Amino acid sequence: MTEPVWTRNEIESPCVRICVVHPETRLCTGCARSIDEIGRWSRMTPEERAAIMAELPNRKVAPKGRRGGRAARLNRQ
Repeated sequence: MTEPVWTRNEIESPCVRICVVHPETRLCTGCARSIDEIGRWSRMTPEERAAIMAELPNRKVAPKGRRGGRAARLNRQ
């Protein structure tokens, strides 16, 4: 009889190791979770994590439009 393969029982996570929080949306640009969600992740129930994972594809991590650049600064004066 062979021994079963040892596996680790890790919590599923959407982390892709690109940990940068967008200043406007306050969401991680890598996984789209909020700082609060990232901090609480290991203490959440599997159901809470699954609910957040289901929402992530629909989150807008960064605004699509430009913030204005030089033209916007000139118009503010």
